[in-house]
Amino acid sequence: MPNYRYQVKNSSGQVQAGTMSADSAATAAAILRNQGVKVVSLSPHKDTGGTSLLGSLGSLGASKPNQKHVLDFTTQLSVMIRAGINLRSALDGIADQTTHVGFKKVLHQIKDDVEGGKQFSEAIGRHPKLFGPLYFNMVQAAEMAGSFADALDRIAGYIGQQMETRKMVVGASIYPAIIGLLAIGVTVFLLTFVLPKFYSIFEGKEDVLPWATVFLMGVSKLVVDQWPVLLGGVGVVVITLYLFLKTEVGGFWLDKAKLSVPVVKTMFRSLYIARSLQTMGQLINAGVPMLDTLAITGEISGNRLFKRVWQGVYAAVKQGKKIAHPLMQDKMLPKSVCQMIAAGEESGKLGEVLDQIAVFYHKQLKDHIKAVTGLIEPVMIVIMGSIVGFIAMAVILPIFKMSQLVG
Repeated sequence: MPNYRYQVKNSSGQVQAGTMSADSAATAAAILRNQGVKVVSLSPHKDTGGTSLLGSLGSLGASKPNQKHVLDFTTQLSVMIRAGINLRSALDGIADQTTHVGFKKVLHQIKDDVEGGKQFSEAIGRHPKLFGPLYFNMVQAAEMAGSFADALDRIAGYIGQQMETRKMVVGASIYPAIIGLLAIGVTVFLLTFVLPKFYSIFEGKEDVLPWATVFLMGVSKLVVDQWPVLLGGVGVVVITLYLFLKTEVGGFWLDKAKLSVPVVKTMFRSLYIARSLQTMGQLINAGVPMLDTLAITGEISGNRLFKRVWQGVYAAVKQGKKIAHPLMQDKMLPKSVCQMIAAGEESGKLGEVLDQIAVFYHKQLKDHIKAVTGLIEPVMIVIMGSIVGFIAMAVILPIFKMSQLVG
């Protein structure tokens, strides 16, 4: 049965939109008129996913919409609104040129809700995974203040900044991860393929072999003979650790470790401070109420310890206290940052101060990432070289000694 997209006007003059299934356009129009509404428009609506096997396979293989799609949409919408295009037309135009099937469907749903008389903030609120609490609250505040395009610009800048930060952190961890996997791969290869070839040479001579050779031969035999058990054990450990880190206790432990490990703690502290203060500054500048701002900041901070800090600030502000007071007592933020926040509160320019602090910590984060990457690279190379060198010496040294005895 085909689908039809419709727009109708009820007895009070309010325009509503939606989709329905009917045998034909005439049947659809008759059904709508029987509901006591006036049909404004009626057109065939094709399901973007498709009902064919090819369409089903395509929808299964399609990736989910992500923040890159939201950033592009927000930027385009801001430009179109500033150009004088009304919201409905802008949504329709962006949806038509969007190539991602899943995001196109989301945009059509938002467009239908707006055409049905809902506020834009209410329409995006139905998609919280894509348009989070910061996006929703900033848009809602802008609708009340009449600064919609400015809010979209701020949101686009915020999303772009967060995506750049995420790329930097992920990029800093890729190289060490590759070196670590390479070291493990080389070690397993030597233990399972190289050392077994020397069994016949070293067999029966354990009394004169160095301890390193005896130890590695034992490890090699264990890996070769019991590899299914070892592989299963590693799998169980990895899955158990993954599930543990998904719990509240495990997540708290990991978040605490990020702020405690000497090499990376400064980098992660700068990351969470920059993210928290940028979020807070954007919300304050958009006119979002302070309690809502603090609640959203805690959720977006990305670390349970920082979330607890902002929850404490929320409770203090709710009692009538200023923001800087509980921050100074908690000591998660540097004293200088707390002092600048206090000065911003006194001067009434808290949003501007927070933006400036966030910019400073974002620059500091870049420097910390470079420093951590520069430190980890040689450390990983030394570790990998030591492992391979230890195995090589454990094999070569006894051969060298036996050749001297024979000579």
